[in-house]
Amino acid sequence: MSAIVIDRTDGVPPVKAPAPRRQWLPILWTLPPVLVVLGIAGYPIVRVLTESTQTPTGRGTEVWTSVLGSTAFREALWRTVSIAVCSTMGCVVLGTFLAIVLAFVPFPGSGLVGRLIDTILTLPSFLITLAFTFLYGTAGAVNALIAELTGATTPVIDFLTTPLGVILAEITFFTPFVVRPVLAAFAQMPREQLDVAASLGASPWRVLRQVVLPEAWPALAAGGSLVLLLTLNEFGIVLFTGAKGVITLPALIYTRGIVTFDLPGAAVLASVQVLLSLTLYLTYRFVFGRFTRTRPKGD
Repeated sequence: MSAIVIDRTDGVPPVKAPAPRRQWLPILWTLPPVLVVLGIAGYPIVRVLTESTQTPTGRGTEVWTSVLGSTAFREALWRTVSIAVCSTMGCVVLGTFLAIVLAFVPFPGSGLVGRLIDTILTLPSFLITLAFTFLYGTAGAVNALIAELTGATTPVIDFLTTPLGVILAEITFFTPFVVRPVLAAFAQMPREQLDVAASLGASPWRVLRQVVLPEAWPALAAGGSLVLLLTLNEFGIVLFTGAKGVITLPALIYTRGIVTFDLPGAAVLASVQVLLSLTLYLTYRFVFGRFTRTRPKGD
C-alpha cells in the first residue's frame, strides 16, 4: 500500500505519513501456535470420534447404541462421577484445613510440612497406592499389627479394592493441589483485616468464616475444579488400588481397548470421557467468570 503524502503550502517539504500497519501480520503470527494446538489436541479427538463410528459393515451409530445402552457403561459412569465428587469434597475440606493451620497456626516444623506437601506434587500416583498397600493391604503393616495383638487369622481391614479405598488414596494424593493455591491466597491477604476483626471482638470462627474464607474462595474453587478434573480422569490409582473391584470409565476404556482390543467401543467410551471433561471445564470457566465479574471490588 502506497504511503499518503500530505501537501503543505507553507514552503515546508511534504511529509509522508506512515503507512498503516498491515492487519494480517497478527494473524500470521498466531497461525503456527493454533496449528500446533489443533494437531496436538484436535487430531486425536477427531480420530477417536472417527473410530467410534467404525462397524463391521462400514460406518454407523451401532457401536454408540450398544455401548451407551450397556449396564457396564452406566455403572462405570456412575462410579467415575461419584468417586470424583467424593474425592474432591475430601480434598477441599482437608486441603482448606491444612492451609489454615499452616498459614495461621504457627508451630515448629510448619515449614517442613509445607515442603513435604510440595514433594507429594512431584510424586507419581502409584507410589501413594503402593504405600496404601503396604499399610492397609490384607498383608500390610496395620493388619499384621492387629493380628499380633488380637490373634486374628483373617485380615480385619480390607477396603483397598473398594471405592472407599480409591477415594482415600485420591484424597491423599490430590489434596496438595488444593493446599497450594489456598496458601498463596492466604499469603496475599492483608493482616490488617484480621487485626481489625479481632480488635472488634470477632471470634476466631467468625473471622475465619467472614474474612478469611471469602478471600480464599477463588483459589479454593480453582484448586477444587482442578482436583475434580484430575480425579475424573484418574487411572493409575484406580488400577493399583481398586484393582478389579472398581471399574471406572478410564479403567473400562483400558479394558475395551487393550485387553479385549475392542477399539470402536473404547473410542465411544473415550469420547464420553472427553465430553465430561470439557463440559466440566467450560462450566467452571463460566461460573468462575461470572463470580469474578459480579464480585464487588471491596470484597
